[in-house]
Amino acid sequence: MSSDRDLSSMPDEALVAAAKSGELAAFEELVARHRDKVYARALSILRNEQDAVDLSQEAWIKAWQRLQQFQGDSSFATWITRIVINLCLDHLRRQKRSGAESLEAIEQEVGNIERLMPPVSFNPTAGLERAELQARIWEAMGRLSVAHRTVLILHEFEGMEYRRIAEVMGCSLGTVMSRLFYARRRLAALLADLKNEPDAPKDPS
Repeated sequence: MSSDRDLSSMPDEALVAAAKSGELAAFEELVARHRDKVYARALSILRNEQDAVDLSQEAWIKAWQRLQQFQGDSSFATWITRIVINLCLDHLRRQKRSGAESLEAIEQEVGNIERLMPPVSFNPTAGLERAELQARIWEAMGRLSVAHRTVLILHEFEGMEYRRIAEVMGCSLGTVMSRLFYARRRLAALLADLKNEPDAPKDPS
C-alpha cells in the first residue's frame, strides 16, 4: 500500500498505474507535482485568476474520471496540460471571445509597423536575469490578443503541430500559421520595448 512506500520518489508512470488501480494517494501525488503548471497554463490563456482556478480544478476532476483512458502515448504532464487547455478554449468559445476575432482584425491590431519589421534574428531579452525575463515574457504575453496568445502557447510551450492546433482552436491551418507569425513578431516587439524601457508602466489600453 501507499503507506509502505515513498510516493514522492516514484516516476509519474508508476503513480499513474497505482492511481488506475484505485490508489487515491498516488493521484494526489500527481496533482501535487503538476498543479502549478496546470494553473499557470490556464492563467496564461484566460488572464483571469478565478477562472484559472476553476478550470484547473475541473481539469483534475476530468483527469481522474478519464484516467483509465490514458494510454501513456504522451507524458502525464502533457496529457493533463492538454486537458486544461481544451477546457480553457471551450470556456472562451462559450463566452464568444475567441470566435469574435477575425483574421482581418488580428492583422489590423498588429499594424503595418509589424509587417515592416525584419525577421527576428536577434535576442531582444539578452542580458536579462532569468526571473526578470520570465516576468517580462508573461507581461508581454498578457498584451497579446487571445488568439495570438493561445496559438503561441500551444505551439511554443506545448509543442503542438499546426494541424493539431487548427483542430483544437477550430480554425484553418492557414489561420494558425498566420496567427503564429504575427504573434512571434508582436511578442518580439513587446519584449524589445520592455528591455529598452524597463520601468515603463503597462499600456492601459
